[in-house]
Amino acid sequence: MRPGAPRSTVDRLDRPSAYYQSRNKRRRDRDDDHEAPPEPAVDPLANATTLYVGNLSFFTSEEQIYELFSKCGEIKRLVMGLDRFQKTPCGFCFVEYYTHQDALDCMKYIGGTKLDERIIRTDLDPGFEEGRQYGRGKSGGQVRDEYREDYDEGRGGVGRAIQAERLRDYDEEAEAIAVLASQLLDGIAPSPKS
Repeated sequence: MRPGAPRSTVDRLDRPSAYYQSRNKRRRDRDDDHEAPPEPAVDPLANATTLYVGNLSFFTSEEQIYELFSKCGEIKRLVMGLDRFQKTPCGFCFVEYYTHQDALDCMKYIGGTKLDERIIRTDLDPGFEEGRQYGRGKSGGQVRDEYREDYDEGRGGVGRAIQAERLRDYDEEAEAIAVLASQLLDGIAPSPKS
């Protein structure tokens, strides 16, 4: 870039995601100690035809996704993200197009729009592989949904880890009340004064 030249405020749509770049940097740093200088890396997203679509409602159907995403090009395959244990939708999918340009158009025109009252996000993906359709969280869904404290109706309420913690707290409180009630009935504990 020349000094004094205006800086572009528009990012490339086919740039690698920050996650992908940091993962590869960690791998390169780790491998630098063991190998000779690596060959220049080929960007797997340069011709990617697959999109990762995130922040979907758990209740968004394949038909709705297909209807929206087919406006940017012919869809080769649509793979819904599923809860690893319950096999129910868990808020993401992969949309594969026939051409790289259709995937870029989709990112440009559909990424950041609303579907089922949720702002969806799209990222180029190096390609779907079997097993990636399942959530990687402890409870089977997405990791980002495990510890969500705010109530999100479109994504199943509060996070599952938070629900389990609240249920444990409730059970402990109920058990303490039952012990106190038992002691009151047996005359062991002093009765509350009115």
